[in-house]
Amino acid sequence: MKIRLLAVLALLVPVATLAGPDCQELVITGHPSYPPVAWGSDGKIVGAAPELVAGIAKALGVARVTSKDFGSWEKAQAAVRGGEADVIFGIYRNDERMEYLEYLEPPFMVDPVSVVVRTGAAFPYAQWSDLKGRKGVTNVGESYGDRFDAYLGRELTVSRVAGVDKVFAALLEGKADYAIIALYPGRNVARKLGLADKVEFLPKAVVSADMFVAFSKRSKCLAALKDGFSRLLKSDVDGGKMKGLLETADRTFARQ
Repeated sequence: MKIRLLAVLALLVPVATLAGPDCQELVITGHPSYPPVAWGSDGKIVGAAPELVAGIAKALGVARVTSKDFGSWEKAQAAVRGGEADVIFGIYRNDERMEYLEYLEPPFMVDPVSVVVRTGAAFPYAQWSDLKGRKGVTNVGESYGDRFDAYLGRELTVSRVAGVDKVFAALLEGKADYAIIALYPGRNVARKLGLADKVEFLPKAVVSADMFVAFSKRSKCLAALKDGFSRLLKSDVDGGKMKGLLETADRTFARQ
């Protein structure tokens, strides 16, 4: 029994000390308007993804995990690009972002992205080309993967505004025929703004993209924590932890 106990302790000690003395604080950030995955509250980013990330960081021995709202999704990405934040969560992978981010495997969830229209103004949508000849709107700083980003820029007429609330406003004011918004936060924000009966989410997703946790390549904690983070992330994903966190975060956002 004593030998077994020593063996277990030997496995646990490296995990608990991975952070080391030079990596006792981790600044994490994400999308300030993406409930229940993440949203801004009192200067912090809260929700399912920051709960997941903070739990892993603490398990790896990080003493202080600071969740920070940088004001917009675009500014959150700039913060990790410049090294002001160590970790960003809920981010799609594309070639541009891989220049300054170290993505962790596996992705923690799949995120469907929807075409949203005014209630009663639906049109047949089965493929990307069905959006041609119509005006679209989406949020500043959003990427939907390299393939759709390229198609959007080349073939579609889509303007960008700052914030999901302004995306809905542009749609409802008739400045756009459709909006491109991720399904889960889109439904939550529409409900929060009292717009649930004024907008309609078309049934077929534009894309269903993997959503990742990523370290800034400028983070001093990257080398020490990358492998341990990926290992515990995989354990949480395989164990279905994210489902429970999303359900809890959904209820929390609905009460606010």
